[in-house]
Amino acid sequence: AALGVAVRRMEWTVYVAAALITATAVTVAGSVGFVGLIVPHMLRLVVGYDQRIILPASALAGGTLLVLADTLARTIIAPEQLPVGVITAMLGVPVFLWLLHRSQST
Repeated sequence: AALGVAVRRMEWTVYVAAALITATAVTVAGSVGFVGLIVPHMLRLVVGYDQRIILPASALAGGTLLVLADTLARTIIAPEQLPVGVITAMLGVPVFLWLLHRSQST
């Protein structure tokens, strides 16, 4: 603010830009990209911020999450199949909203 930047306006600009970039990444990569975004955040809540643990745990948890989401998508409305992205979005969107709310509170 002391340098002449409208801080609130800049915050919203960054939020909108980040949302658009994230939406583009998810559109291009599909549910795999979305899992790659949400799993590390979910793991940080459980195991902390040690990158030596987060990186291998993210690889294992991401694969596990996709297998479980695929299994759930195939069994929820059998014999029809739900897109896996629906299941991953149902998990990821609340996590991201909670993280955003938590970062605004502090």
